[in-house]
Amino acid sequence: MTPIERAGLALFHRFDPELAHGLSLRALRAGLTALPGPVCSARLATDLAGLKLPNPIGLAAGFDKNAVALPQLMRAGFGWLEVGAATPRPQDGNPRPRLWRLTEDRAAINRFGFNNEGMEPITARLAARPAGIPVGLNLGANKDSADRAADFARVLAHAGAHLDFATVNVSSPNTEKLRDLQGKEALSALLAGVIAARAALPRPIPVFLKIAPDLSPAELEDLADVALSSGIDGIIATNTTLSREGLKSAHAGQQGGLSGAPLFEKSTRVLAQLSKLTAGKLPLIGVGGISTAEQAYEKIRAGAAAVQLYTAMVYGGLSLAADVARGLDALLARDGFASVAEAVGTGRERWL
Repeated sequence: MTPIERAGLALFHRFDPELAHGLSLRALRAGLTALPGPVCSARLATDLAGLKLPNPIGLAAGFDKNAVALPQLMRAGFGWLEVGAATPRPQDGNPRPRLWRLTEDRAAINRFGFNNEGMEPITARLAARPAGIPVGLNLGANKDSADRAADFARVLAHAGAHLDFATVNVSSPNTEKLRDLQGKEALSALLAGVIAARAALPRPIPVFLKIAPDLSPAELEDLADVALSSGIDGIIATNTTLSREGLKSAHAGQQGGLSGAPLFEKSTRVLAQLSKLTAGKLPLIGVGGISTAEQAYEKIRAGAAAVQLYTAMVYGGLSLAADVARGLDALLARDGFASVAEAVGTGRERWL
């Protein structure tokens, strides 16, 4: 992190977290942030369900909900981006305040509730983005929808022609009863609708499923069975947690999903369990608590083909993506791996 970036973060941390997030996007769009371009090497090049990534470090959904800073984020050091979540109709989300920094824990709690401008303006921005790294969309459902499962397919049908991949998000804790869609029967029906919508697109794209870290072993086994039989192309593990174990911050009791450093161990254990359950038949994406190259490497060795980060940038700045990618390259070289793929799952047993 440069001194200028450190000073900028210190300034942003004086503001309400949601306001600071909006200001960071404005600064990015205004060209006030150094953008190194994607970090590339033969060792970092990754094939993720057919997506050709210059490096496996992705931006998780939620940072750029409305796809307003795509040209800039595509040059920020990431190997791939996920924007959204997008719902069919615009949605205000939950009342403010709805985002808290847990500085002592290097974490955050949010209860946004899928606030976004809706699929139409988001799709227009996706269609207008420049060529470059793969960009995908997190699919969501309107809170007041009569058929939430159908909303996911509807967003994909509208935006799919302008995407490199899509993610089905049934794991946000901030929309009432949304996580109920992770049950075996409900999830099977929902994914069938999404896969049908994909089949109607002008070109096929990978579809990923994003899951919660709070599933029981039996629920995780059911989910793996559905994923393997549904036609999806990968699993993102994991979204935020409802657990508050070990937190020190005064904001620890706020309702919502917890992300950041405290999630690392829990999400990595779920990732390793999924890796065992799916036996290499589906690529996995590791998310939760990554703030260093060592942690990204640990996710890969636990079974992830690629990783995503977001909350760590609240504390480490946007330059974190490039730093993690470069550090990962060095770690792979140190241990004699010629590619990311060679390292996938090589340390899984320690997390089971």
